Amino acid sequence: MSHSSEPREVPIYRQLAALYEQAIAAGSLTPGMRMPSVRELCQRHQVSLTTALQVLRRLESQGCVEARERVGYFVRELGGVALPGAREPDLHEPLAQDPRVFAGINERISGFLEKARRAGPLPLDLGSAMPAPSLFDAAALNRLAHGLLREQPDILVYGPSAPTTHPEFQQAMARHALTFGVCVAPADIGATHGNSEAVNLALDAVAEPGDVIAVESPTFFGILQAIEVRGLRALEIPSSPHTGMSLEALELAARNEPRLKGVVVVPHLQMPLGSVMPDAHKERLVALCVEHGLALIEDDIYREFVESPRVLRPAKAWDRPGDAGQVIYCASLSKSFAPGLRQGWMSAGRWQARVQMIKFARTRNMQTWSQLLAARSVDSPAYERHMRRMRAQLRIQREQAARAVARYFPAGTRLSLPPGGLSLWLELPVGISSTRLYDEALENGIRVAPGPMFSNTGRYEHFLRLSCGMPFTAEVEAGYRTLGGLLAAQMAELPVPRKVA
Repeated sequence: MSHSSEPREVPIYRQLAALYEQAIAAGSLTPGMRMPSVRELCQRHQVSLTTALQVLRRLESQGCVEARERVGYFVRELGGVALPGAREPDLHEPLAQDPRVFAGINERISGFLEKARRAGPLPLDLGSAMPAPSLFDAAALNRLAHGLLREQPDILVYGPSAPTTHPEFQQAMARHALTFGVCVAPADIGATHGNSEAVNLALDAVAEPGDVIAVESPTFFGILQAIEVRGLRALEIPSSPHTGMSLEALELAARNEPRLKGVVVVPHLQMPLGSVMPDAHKERLVALCVEHGLALIEDDIYREFVESPRVLRPAKAWDRPGDAGQVIYCASLSKSFAPGLRQGWMSAGRWQARVQMIKFARTRNMQTWSQLLAARSVDSPAYERHMRRMRAQLRIQREQAARAVARYFPAGTRLSLPPGGLSLWLELPVGISSTRLYDEALENGIRVAPGPMFSNTGRYEHFLRLSCGMPFTAEVEAGYRTLGGLLAAQMAELPVPRKVA
């Protein structure tokens, strides 16, 4: 892959193809609808016949349209990617682990990150699950910030009497929670430095060194790091790429592991699987945790990225005061609103007082500035319009990435397209090493996220997470082509299976 940073002009046919692909993703052009003919495209966009034909052929190669003989081109169902779906793991028992592998994730993650640091600035980052800066409405945020400064010119001055969480932020988040079925008192809402601090505070409140915390497998490596650094043990529970954590395996663990104190779940667009837990599973999960006295730490950072015709309710919606508030709800606006502000929040149920004590002992007061910006943004109708635009653009980028995987990656690659979010989780052919791919990709100026970052069980060496947060440019497509070539080289080295006579 070239490391040249000189911008290249995007051909007009690709610009027009991207325009129609976006219209399909946004629903302006629906499945089965006839596309403009070659001559209609010529007249509409003042292009040549050759360019117009290139537009339609580009859309066909991307899987957006299909050609019908003597009739023309028609819109295909967006999402149709010619790849086998992800396989379901054995969901009946917790994953067997040698006690020695309860630790080591921090050392492994540090090793991966150090390799990337030594590689220097990379032309292409397919490893970070963050939206591109262009997906955020910086102009609207600046207007809001200027208005807030005019209204409260001393807002950036430190005040020792300021509350840990601003009342306006608490009120706004309580109203926001009501929109997705969660009723929580404003006083029970605490501001945090992003979602990670919320999960860390929850772990500190519910467990002591030596205790066990159940997690999805695979799971976000930051959760595994937080558990390990506290001297806790992570018990990985097999999880479906479609419905999330196996409740049967969790219940077996709850009966047999005396030091199990809590469960961490990401019910919506689980990282890295992309699964969405059905409502019936969330209800059963809360009931199971109540029955066994387990804290349910709900990391709900991706709920607003799910593409769904209905509002999705978190597990917290099934938490009842009579059950002593068994769910610690953790959320953040970092991915959706403004990553630079690192504004998160949580409601800790029966552990609320302990979380507040730990939080105050560590960080004292939270800055008012980011809380009020977040509160006034979420309270505005513009926030949901912004999220609709972001979801539509991310859908385009995921579809384009999935089609690139289908074009360039070796046969046997599996992928279930998630209903939203910022990344894809791939199962590569058995025998492929994503750790080796990581090293070789760095040499080519590309960063990826190999499967071993997401588990301590050693089961995900032939898995890979790829980011879809950035626009799918010609450089991104070239990166997928390069990754496909590196994987093909690995495939060529694998022994050929013998045929049984």
